[in-house]
Amino acid sequence: MDKITIFDTTLRDGEQAAGGTLNVQEKLEIAKQLEKLGVDVIEGGFPISSPGDFEAVSLIAKEVRQPIICALSHANTAAIDRAAEAVKKATHPRIHVFLSASDVHLVYQLKKSRQEILEMACKMVAYAKKYVNDIEFSPMDASRTDPDYIYQIVEEVIKCGATTVNIPDTVGYAIPSEFGDLIEGIFKNVSNIGKTIISVHCHNDLGLAVANSLEAIKRGVRQVECTINGIGERAGNASLEEIVMSIKTRNDIFKNMTTSINSTEIYKASRLVSELTGFIVQPNKAIVGANAFRHESGIHQDGVLKMARTYEIMDPRTVGIPASNLVLGKLSGRHAFKERLAELGYVLDETAFQRAFTTFIALADKKREVTDKDIESLVAEDKRTIADAYHLDRVQVTCGDRGIPTAAVRLIAPDGKTVSDAAIGTGPVDAVCEAIDKLVKIPDIKLTEFTVKSVTEGIDAIGEVLIRVESKGITYTGRGADTDIIVASAKAYVNALNRVITAEKTRK
Repeated sequence: MDKITIFDTTLRDGEQAAGGTLNVQEKLEIAKQLEKLGVDVIEGGFPISSPGDFEAVSLIAKEVRQPIICALSHANTAAIDRAAEAVKKATHPRIHVFLSASDVHLVYQLKKSRQEILEMACKMVAYAKKYVNDIEFSPMDASRTDPDYIYQIVEEVIKCGATTVNIPDTVGYAIPSEFGDLIEGIFKNVSNIGKTIISVHCHNDLGLAVANSLEAIKRGVRQVECTINGIGERAGNASLEEIVMSIKTRNDIFKNMTTSINSTEIYKASRLVSELTGFIVQPNKAIVGANAFRHESGIHQDGVLKMARTYEIMDPRTVGIPASNLVLGKLSGRHAFKERLAELGYVLDETAFQRAFTTFIALADKKREVTDKDIESLVAEDKRTIADAYHLDRVQVTCGDRGIPTAAVRLIAPDGKTVSDAAIGTGPVDAVCEAIDKLVKIPDIKLTEFTVKSVTEGIDAIGEVLIRVESKGITYTGRGADTDIIVASAKAYVNALNRVITAEKTRK
């Protein structure tokens, strides 16, 4: 079989999506899930960019042992030194050096000639080589660069020691046929091409990231760079799950090609990334969207009942979506709950399980039936609460069309003491946020986004609230869930403020 290397950049390019900031422990949690998923390379971050990114890459390099751990670097010695320091404890370390190649970047951004860029690329690849053997180089904006110049860069950096050369469609400009022609031209015109792996990194500005990546694979590329749920800068990156399942499902086209991905871990990875970044997966998202395996049309339903293959080209179980949606209730015991957690991919220690079971019983008292999505939500809510610096203890609100919205809030502070205050607002959620602001006291905090969605159908559904706040020009995301939407809002706001506090501590 011809293996396609899966290079996951969720923790680097994925985190560059506006509002997708992750803390160190969240990055490590995602990295461990990516290891379970079976990705070959994890790009953990950009160490020179911030102390938090350096710490995250270092921790991932220390604790995640199977994949290659990659650190991104500018084409300068300081950035390469920092990247090398971050990955030095990895079992399989890689440094990824990038440098602009297109004339529009060279003229307007770098103000350098093609020859100067070529010399810099070679010099920095050779410099990085003194730290590790595994060096990747990316000529940024390759899809808008003169192909002859790309051939020249690729050939020279291979001579200098690059073991992987990545061809990025940095601004999502390429069309599959022309991108494929560029890749084919590289294989035909670079004399030492057999000494390296050619990779692609496609952005989704025209909605063609996956199509371009698959076309590149057909033309000879053997590494593809992608993210969970396709998150990333601007319109995002090529979606890992779509690329992997395209290769797996259409093996008539991608003959004898395979990946190391354990596809049954895809859904869990998707949920985890969505939960921690705050980016909701759209219902019609391929592979992992809520509607991906739902059939509304009577004709479709009839066909699926008779033979699933009539309208389903994939078995949902192959991507980790449970075949059934078992409903639990307040009479369901510990064993039934533990079994369902295991089926959903959650393995909890006894303490965490007891917390989850207690929350489950409390939820079952409020709603008659508890579904898989409810269970996933309560497990995620428990993890958020345990990680918080401040904990929501109680919230009480009065409001109405004739009254003044008023909220009283009690929090458990990091030192374990309870603090409480009250405030008025333009509505109940605003009043809750104002009261929390009085207690947490982060200056110049600005709420920029407030989103509510129900986890399941029905009037008794759990409501999930996503809140984004801005502090010192950086966006932070908070999420909360509860059957009471005001309580969920309070949890989400506290969660967002805790992220601000954690980030401030990291910077210090």
